[in-house]
Amino acid sequence: MSLSASEKAAVLSIVGKIGSQASALGSEALTRLFLSFPQTKTYFPHFDLTPGSADLNKHGGKIINALAGAANHLDDLAGSLSSLSGLHAYNLRVDPGNFPLLARIIQVVLATHFPGDFTAEVQAAWDKFLALVSAVLTSKYR
Repeated sequence: MSLSASEKAAVLSIVGKIGSQASALGSEALTRLFLSFPQTKTYFPHFDLTPGSADLNKHGGKIINALAGAANHLDDLAGSLSSLSGLHAYNLRVDPGNFPLLARIIQVVLATHFPGDFTAEVQAAWDKFLALVSAVLTSKYR
């Protein structure tokens, strides 16, 4: 599975709007993840999980910026995300089932922040993109 030219353009159209909002968007996504799926908090025992905390802003920003970086390497997601895949599989040992949960929540956050731009077509492209990212991030678990 790969993204078509129009899907790539749709993903990049939102990436271009994220800019300096990466930390806030990522923090909101993590907050929603932890509220909706409390079991995902187990990987963050050392974090202040209060909505808007410095820990959530920092880690949330890392997540959104990593996605933006991956979006700029759509033709080589595996290469672009290889180190993150290894980190999550071997060091952090994150449950691979958490990636699709976060992917859905990221789409909700993007839709709420960019309602005029996050059309059905853009959402479908982001859904496919995040599925590809999830597949790469879980590829080293096998």
